[in-house]
Amino acid sequence: MKITLKRISDCTVGIVCLAAVFLCAGCGTKKEPVQKIKDLDFTVIAEENIPEEFLVKIQEKKADGMKMTYQDAGFLYICIGYGKQESGGFSIAVNEVYETTNALYFDTTLLGPKPGENPPGKDSPSFPFVVVKTEFIDKPVVFE
Repeated sequence: MKITLKRISDCTVGIVCLAAVFLCAGCGTKKEPVQKIKDLDFTVIAEENIPEEFLVKIQEKKADGMKMTYQDAGFLYICIGYGKQESGGFSIAVNEVYETTNALYFDTTLLGPKPGENPPGKDSPSFPFVVVKTEFIDKPVVFE
């Protein structure tokens, strides 16, 4: 029986692939539940009260959507934008803002117009975003 280089090469590739499957099967990480330390007090900020430098950055990125933070005078501003929507009538619910040992969590939901509703600006695109202001805590922000 003659063994060719092609046959050895095919066999080697198969063994490597099989080994990778078995190795990856054991690599799963168990995700620990997030332990909330405390809920943070926050205020949803009207556009005219957003620091000017931060508002400029928001305006630049609002069409594509964004997740940004800004620190000023002992406060942390957290912003999420959902990008271009085909009509008006959208709003954003802030579900939670809380602290864990490693991070701050910012959980929001985009709410669209209800079926059959005739929202203002229904014929023109909108760029929904929300900014909240909270105490400055030097931790990364996780957007949920």
